[in-house]
Amino acid sequence: MADGRILNIMTQYNNRTVSVIIPVYNAARFIGATLESVLNQSYKDIEVVLVDDCSADDSAKIIAEYSNRHPYIIYHRLKKNEGAAVARNTALHLAGGRYVAFLDSDDLWCSDKIEKQLAFMDEKDAAMSCTAMDTMDENGNHLGAVRRVKDIIEYDFLLHNTMIATSTVIIDRNKTGNFTMPLRRGGQDYATWLMLMRNGSVFYGLDEVLTHYRILAGSLSSNKYKSVRQVWQIQTQDENIPRLSAAINVCFFIANAFAKHFLK
Repeated sequence: MADGRILNIMTQYNNRTVSVIIPVYNAARFIGATLESVLNQSYKDIEVVLVDDCSADDSAKIIAEYSNRHPYIIYHRLKKNEGAAVARNTALHLAGGRYVAFLDSDDLWCSDKIEKQLAFMDEKDAAMSCTAMDTMDENGNHLGAVRRVKDIIEYDFLLHNTMIATSTVIIDRNKTGNFTMPLRRGGQDYATWLMLMRNGSVFYGLDEVLTHYRILAGSLSSNKYKSVRQVWQIQTQDENIPRLSAAINVCFFIANAFAKHFLK
């Protein structure tokens, strides 16, 4: 499968279907609630594309129960564990919708998320958009923290602030062309947003909480160093940012992350 790139800028989809891209790996504990939040959307022209990265739990069984009741659910299981980038790229190839919306297998959407976001994109003539989100714990209890978004997020801003949360994103492939994500084990979402913005395109931010991001116990401290390393690698390797400029950007990233978590 190709590394991250825009495949065909001339592709045109004659529909307003939203293909919901969900990578799955040992998600049995949460995948039912996640699917419910998609199936309960007020916007009904959707398909759900789930790619299972060789889960060893009951994820496939739970998804099958939903697939039997909902014909617009597409399920595909990879032959070997290859990571979220390959799972998402496989889903992107299977997806038939003009719009692609990304959702992690443990996050939730508000019931009017797609409806409001598409109306917002129509108003702005936007190729890409994201929304604000709040946080919850493993049991779905809201933690109070909210990640806000700017009205317009440009390439240079994103180099020092990973404001765009994956489960909030919708992309219009009639405007961006088909694309694949860089084949990274981590950070492929951030790398994708930068890739799609290289030509001057921007993300439009709808500063309304329409997504609930689940924080799993013990995940934050271990992910901080990984996030910093991924930002450095993506900027220096994928984006060919000079090392000094990338180092400055990483310092801004660390400062912004500190402010988000400790200065609320």
